[in-house]
Amino acid sequence: MDSFIQAVRQVEDSNPGLSPLALVRALRRTAGHDDMMTTHFLGSSYNLSEAEVLEPAILNATSFSFFDKAISHIVTAQGEERGVVLAPDGTTVALAPLLLGIESGLKAKMEGTPAAGIFPLTLGRPLGLSFLSLQDFPPSARIGPNGCWDSVDHPRVFKLSRPATLATDAVISGGMDGVILGTDISSVAAPEQLQPLSEILEGYYSFSLSEGKGLDAVTSHVSPRRREISRTILEPLDLHSKVMETLALVWKLEKTEWIAFDTGVGKAVRSGLQEFVHRYWDCPQIIPRCQWGAENYRGTPTPLALPLQFLYVHHTYEPSSPCLNFTMCSLNMRSMQRFHQEDRGWSDIGYSFVVGSDGYVYEGRGWHLLGTHTRGRNSMGFGVSLIGNYTSTLPSRHAMDLIRHRLARCAVDGGKLAANFTIHGHRQVVNYTSCPGDAFFSEIRSWEHFRD
Repeated sequence: MDSFIQAVRQVEDSNPGLSPLALVRALRRTAGHDDMMTTHFLGSSYNLSEAEVLEPAILNATSFSFFDKAISHIVTAQGEERGVVLAPDGTTVALAPLLLGIESGLKAKMEGTPAAGIFPLTLGRPLGLSFLSLQDFPPSARIGPNGCWDSVDHPRVFKLSRPATLATDAVISGGMDGVILGTDISSVAAPEQLQPLSEILEGYYSFSLSEGKGLDAVTSHVSPRRREISRTILEPLDLHSKVMETLALVWKLEKTEWIAFDTGVGKAVRSGLQEFVHRYWDCPQIIPRCQWGAENYRGTPTPLALPLQFLYVHHTYEPSSPCLNFTMCSLNMRSMQRFHQEDRGWSDIGYSFVVGSDGYVYEGRGWHLLGTHTRGRNSMGFGVSLIGNYTSTLPSRHAMDLIRHRLARCAVDGGKLAANFTIHGHRQVVNYTSCPGDAFFSEIRSWEHFRD
């Protein structure tokens, strides 16, 4: 993403006074994204006179190749997803739905019209077509998957973890970001207050969190909060109707008879949306092991017998400082795994999951493997730890909410924890179904670090 923002800024610098709408349309033209539905909402990218001024800057051999590869989304037969970028927060984003959402917002603001295309172009079309094309598969298999980069420091290849749907995790993340930024742009007070495209992207993806408060101190929209913000924007809508309207428009524009005559469309969309809401709104974003650079499990892992009854909450003590970005959190995860494997002699990092102050949950042993986190209780529950030493201070509100409202709810609805379970911190036991406020963190200062 940093490379993409830098390339966009170079185009802006070489074309003073260029509007952000002209730029995103030129990028769409470069990537060849003038399909019927896009032009229905946004018009043809070839009709804007400013784009012709941009042509020498973008359509030279080097820049054309870069933008074309960066934006054009495909999945190869080898499972490599292209047209995606690694964001500074450690997540992977497809640029096409992101830029379509931004263009929708810019068009609405510049022309003084409603932003009608934001949802259909960013999420409605990929979700609807994915639900439809895979309606004979279980809902859990109709969206996703995620994947991992060959290198976090110098990413070149993103490989998916299983066969792709039309709505991979990167497409959905890019779609959510497109919804957020497109909506934000369309609500700007006046067109002259619009930022250049590079600044829009930089403000959302490249930011610094303050020590101690983390995301609690952030009032602007930033990428680690894409799930909660997109939910706030879209949940009031009737998503089932919106997706069905999008599919009807696809059929109308492209004359796709198999959509028109398929009587199971409504049912497929409804069950697919239930899975979408659970996976991408109820659950937190979990950074997979391969993304933070985990070493392999040593020995033979022991599977857990799900569902479990308990969730045990720890703090790491060491590392003692909250991690505020993907780079530091990943470094902390590798450090803990190295300590647990080499000094403690365990098979892997002990925790099931670890929560950073960067807005993300990091996968340890995960949902299905026995951890080493709570003496005599490892097989009875999951062990979740917050990075930092909280013997005298509390974690950030956002980090606590990730456990209480997101990870715990995800586990219940996903069948990993019983519907009525208990959260344990040392000397503190709280029933999840009646957990008020900061109850299960009210005695965090008295926690001790119990491990086998």
